[in-house]
Amino acid sequence: MMMRLRMMALAIGLAMATPGNAAKPVAGRWVPAEKDAVILIAPCGGPASKGAMCGTIDRFLTPQPGGTDQRDINNPDPAKRKNRLLGSTILSGFTADGDVWRGQIYDPKNGKSYRSIIRRKGAGTLEVKGCIGPFCQTQVWKIAS
Repeated sequence: MMMRLRMMALAIGLAMATPGNAAKPVAGRWVPAEKDAVILIAPCGGPASKGAMCGTIDRFLTPQPGGTDQRDINNPDPAKRKNRLLGSTILSGFTADGDVWRGQIYDPKNGKSYRSIIRRKGAGTLEVKGCIGPFCQTQVWKIAS
């Protein structure tokens, strides 16, 4: 009987502790540190995404050399250099892992992709890390108004 009560108490304690360790929602429209665009983070398309989040360039906040027709000229894949940046995916395959989201981030300014970690830091703040090996660079993104 005592063993059963201990097991129940442990199970209840674990169940109550889990929401505190869960990744907070990151969906919404976000302005990166450069304040040059608005990134829309939403569930990735298609049934294969299985709850993953993706981010696309929703609109530009600063003039681009090609205007709204700016192309992905720095993409390492020559076939993708004709793709428009507006609407392109820069955050891909983010899945919850504890209290963070892990996936890939693409920087159209240099055409490189990085391992990335994002975390909600408050009502209007998102911490975004891009990493190469053990080295990461962190930016703070703000909710778009």
